[in-house]
Amino acid sequence: MKKKNSLKKTKRREFLKNSFAAGSVLILPRHILGGIGYTAPSDQLAIAAIGAGGQGAGDIRNAYNKGKNRVVALCDVDSSGGNGISRTIKSFPEAKFYSNFKKMLDKRNDIDAVTIAIPDHSHATAASYAMKRGVHVYVEKPLTHNVYEARYLTKMARDNKIVTQMGNQGASNPDQLQIQKWINNKVIGTITEVNVWTNRPIWPSGINKPEANKSLKPKGLDWDLWLGPAKDTEYIPNMHPFNWRGWWDYGTGALGDMGCHLMDVPFKALMLKYPTSVECSIGKIHTKMWQQDYSPDGCPPSASIAFNFEATPKNESNIKFTWMDGGIKPFHPDLLPPDVMIDDGGVIMIGEKGVITCNDYGYNPKLYLKGEDVIEGEKFNVKEPSFGHHIKWAEACKAGFDSPEHNALTSSFDFAGPLTETVLMGNIAIKSYMLESKNKIKRYGRDFPKYIGRKKLLWDGDNMRITNLEEANQFVGKIYRKGWELS
Repeated sequence: MKKKNSLKKTKRREFLKNSFAAGSVLILPRHILGGIGYTAPSDQLAIAAIGAGGQGAGDIRNAYNKGKNRVVALCDVDSSGGNGISRTIKSFPEAKFYSNFKKMLDKRNDIDAVTIAIPDHSHATAASYAMKRGVHVYVEKPLTHNVYEARYLTKMARDNKIVTQMGNQGASNPDQLQIQKWINNKVIGTITEVNVWTNRPIWPSGINKPEANKSLKPKGLDWDLWLGPAKDTEYIPNMHPFNWRGWWDYGTGALGDMGCHLMDVPFKALMLKYPTSVECSIGKIHTKMWQQDYSPDGCPPSASIAFNFEATPKNESNIKFTWMDGGIKPFHPDLLPPDVMIDDGGVIMIGEKGVITCNDYGYNPKLYLKGEDVIEGEKFNVKEPSFGHHIKWAEACKAGFDSPEHNALTSSFDFAGPLTETVLMGNIAIKSYMLESKNKIKRYGRDFPKYIGRKKLLWDGDNMRITNLEEANQFVGKIYRKGWELS
């Protein structure tokens, strides 16, 4: 089917591009044919959305780019019209609606590219299904649900010559260029420490998973399709459309929600790749004496995670990289003036001569050098929504794999894959933190769990393995429900 679909697409595109190239024909300017701003069908990308509400609504609208491209199909497991889906359908009346992305991609030969904005646990399944059929993909952050999937999609994109982009739109924020310039020029000298933090989670966390109740399932929601590759279970109230972020079966917690936005800045500027180790500490909740209410099914209410990176071509020292969430913030380093406010989310890079800071998405870069006034980065006026992150991807799809437009993308899978792997390595540490031995520890006349994962986990990035705790490697990948395996 892949060859057949690819052949049809190639013939269609070549026909549209070359139909007027042969023979003697009159070539008229496009503005005469279609008016100012008119884009010929041969220059339009035929796009579809997998996930048409919430963030997915914005993704497909931005990729549509005010009619520069065509939206030919919409897919969402919720046909009730909630979460903004009805507005998306109304905006693109010519697009056919589907509930199953597999059926949509199997039936349609005219789809060039898709935006994917569905719960984290289904990202890899949908993206691999599209890429196998020669369809370019834009996938929301985090790229995948686990480390193995990120490596898998990165390789698959290269092998199938797919133009890709992950939805961490701050990667296209030109403010980041100032940070990269400061680091390239060694303005703060060798960097030894990086702190990154967020105010997430803002959804229920650190509690037991709600009980299933199929009688409360919304009429228009196809729960089986929503579950996708996750284990079969009856409908769980309020998991859709947002609270899924706090449960490991479906989401990736605070790290997955904001890690690819925030960690992107130092990851790119310092040319980081795989960390050598990861270690974490997590917050806990007690509602009874000596009874910890943290559930292994769900993400913790707060966490602090330390990654270690080796020196890179951009930085000659090893780097201690600390992530914090759930209200935990870094303290002021010595070279950051004491009156500078530590916001709810941001980045601090600490060097021997000073510090560089920025907010979420790389906004407002600032440079603090010892004894000098703060230096602010150049202000840019970007008119395109989300810094043109979607538009650049769509144009790169038209230009083709390995084109200058493709190579200029700021979060193609060649970059976004390793970034996502690092983000989700933090979740391996969190999940390992609660691993118990069969043996108990006796204290104060009581039996307490013996936790075996509360150590620095050593990471072999090339082979995707924790080398000093075999039990932790179960979290590198996952088991897929039958029929939902990766393509």
